[in-house]
Amino acid sequence: MSEIQNKINKLIENRETARMGGGEKAIAKQHEKGKYTARERIQMLLDEGSFEEFDMFVTHRCYDFGMEKKHTFGDGVVTGYGTIDGRLVYVFAQDFTVTAGSLSLALADKICKVMDMAMRNGAPCIGLNDSGGARIQEGVNALAGYANIFQRNVMSSGVIPQISAIFGPCAGGAVYSPALTDFIIMKKNTSNMFLTGPKVVKTVTGEDVTQEQLGGAVVHTTKSGVAQFAVDTEEEGIALIRKLISYMPQNNMEDAPLAMCTDNIARLEDSLNEIIPDNPNQAYDMYDVIKAIVDNGDYLESAASYAKNIITCFARFNGQSVGIIANQPKFMAGVLDINASRKAARFVRFCDAFNIPLVTLVDVPGFLPGTTQEYGGVICHGAKLLFAYCEATVPKVTVTLRKAYGGAYIVMSSKHIRGDINYAWPSAEIAVMGASGAVEVLHAKALAAFTDPEEKAKFIAEKEQEYKDLFSNPYNAARYGYIDDVIEPRNTRFRIIRALQSLSTKRLQNPARKHSNIPL
Repeated sequence: MSEIQNKINKLIENRETARMGGGEKAIAKQHEKGKYTARERIQMLLDEGSFEEFDMFVTHRCYDFGMEKKHTFGDGVVTGYGTIDGRLVYVFAQDFTVTAGSLSLALADKICKVMDMAMRNGAPCIGLNDSGGARIQEGVNALAGYANIFQRNVMSSGVIPQISAIFGPCAGGAVYSPALTDFIIMKKNTSNMFLTGPKVVKTVTGEDVTQEQLGGAVVHTTKSGVAQFAVDTEEEGIALIRKLISYMPQNNMEDAPLAMCTDNIARLEDSLNEIIPDNPNQAYDMYDVIKAIVDNGDYLESAASYAKNIITCFARFNGQSVGIIANQPKFMAGVLDINASRKAARFVRFCDAFNIPLVTLVDVPGFLPGTTQEYGGVICHGAKLLFAYCEATVPKVTVTLRKAYGGAYIVMSSKHIRGDINYAWPSAEIAVMGASGAVEVLHAKALAAFTDPEEKAKFIAEKEQEYKDLFSNPYNAARYGYIDDVIEPRNTRFRIIRALQSLSTKRLQNPARKHSNIPL
C-alpha cells in the first residue's frame, strides 16, 4: 500500500472517530435521556446531503487539571453550513457527548467562525444548544470564548436572522447568546435556561426549586417570555425552525421569499360580517379573524403562551410574508399591559429589521390600569411598542375592528405614527375612552347635582348614547382622514392584499444617527 493511500486511510479513520464524538457509550447515554446527538440534529435540520462541516479536527488547547490527556476531535461542537429548502444557512450544534458540551476557547472559536461566515455571506445562523456551560478547567479563556460569541450575536442582530434551539441544559453565561438572538425554541422536560442553578438559589435565597421550575420550557414561554416556542420533541423543534426560516429573508438587504399562493385573493369571508358581537363588552376570538384572511388560514404564532392579550404571528397574503400583531379580545379584553407591550414591540422590530410588512388588527380598550402596572413601568414598556411602530419603515397596514381607545389607539399603528394604509370596519369605535367613562368626565358637575337616582340613570343613558352616536363608528376619524377607508369585514383579505401590493415600492428612511435610544 502506498504512503499516500495510508494517509487517505488515516483521514477516513479520523473522520469516523470525529463523527463518533464522545464515543458509543456517551451516545447511548444521550439517547437514553431522549436526546439526539449534535450530528443527528443537524441531519434532521438541513436538506439531505447539503451539510458541509468545518473544523472537524479542532481540539482544545488546555493543559491544566489533566486536560492534556483528553483531546477529542471537534471538541464538543459540530459546525458548518447547508441548506433549508435550498436556502443557505449556517449552523452549530453543541455535542453533549464530549465533556458535556462544555465551552472551551477552541469550541467558541469554531462557533465564531461560522457566525462570521454567516455575516459575510448574508445567511441565517442557527444554534442548537446542549451544553453543561463553561469548561471550568479553562478559566478565563472559557469566559473569553463566551464574550466573543456574544459580541458576534450583537453585530449580527438585525443583519441576519438568528435562531436558537435549546435541547438540553443552558446555564450561567451560556444563556446570553440565545437571549441575544431573534427566536428561542425550547424542548419541554429536557431543556432549561437559568443564570444560577437550583443549588445556588437554595444557598442564597433559601428557595427549593427544581431545574424545570426554575428555567424549563414552560416557565420561559409562559412566565418570563424569554423563549417564544416550547415543543414536545426535538423533531417538532427542528421542523419548527425550518418553517420559521421560510417566512424570513436571508438578510436585512433582501425580502422574504414569495410562496406560491393557492388561495383566491378576492375570497370573501362572510363570517367576518357577523363576528363582532352587538354587546361591546362581549368577546370574540381574534384567531378566527386571522384564519379567515390569511393564505389558506395558515400562520405561525410566536410567543403564543405569553401575554395572550396580544397575538404576534407570521402569515402570508398572496404568498407574501407578513408579521401580524393583533389584540385578542378573548383574553383580558385585549388590553395592553407590560408583557403585551414588550412582546409586540420586539416582534415589530424584528419584522422591520428584515423587511417584513406589518399588518395590525386592532381591538384595544386601552392600557391595563393599577399599581402593579404603574410600579412595573408600564409607561416605559408601552413606550417600547410605540417606539417600535414609530421607527418601523416597512409597509404598515392597520385594520381597526372594534375598540381603539386612548393612547392604545395611537400605539397600535395608527395613521399618526406613519401607518401607511389604515382601514376600519363599520363596527370600529375610535375615541379617547368608552362612553361610560367619558360621561363621568364630561358631565361630572351635572351628575353631582342629581338627587333622584332614576333621573340620574336616565341622564347617563342619554349622554352615553350621544357619545356613542359620535364615536361608536369609524366615520368621525374618517372625516379627518385618519382612516383611509371604511371596509366591509368580509372583504378584508382582498383589501389588505391590494394595500400591500401598492406599498411594495415604499421607500422611507429614518434620520441619520448612530442609533436610537429606545426606552428599555
